[in-house]
Amino acid sequence: MSDTVHNRIETLVTTTPVVLFMKGTPLFPQCGFSSTAVAILERLGVEFEGVDVLADPEIRQGVKAYSDWPTVPQLYIGGEFVGGSDIMMEMYQAGELTDLLVKAGAARTTA
Repeated sequence: MSDTVHNRIETLVTTTPVVLFMKGTPLFPQCGFSSTAVAILERLGVEFEGVDVLADPEIRQGVKAYSDWPTVPQLYIGGEFVGGSDIMMEMYQAGELTDLLVKAGAARTTA
């Protein structure tokens, strides 16, 4: 991964509270896993930045190297890698994802 791609990813995840690297966009996910990830975040009422990896092959490969995680979607909260849609679902069901979002100041205050 080039330094430029690494820096672009690092800037995104450190300047935006919640970032989802995904296939497609939040309004039009291009795979079931991305759709699940978006649905979880929307159900929690979280504002997030969706990054379409299909639109940028360098980001698509770069984010996998950046996180050392082989698949997309990838969720970052407060600059930290959380996981993919399966981990998001487990954390959501256990209430851990909400806790993490609250700690990062990214969750809605009224539930």
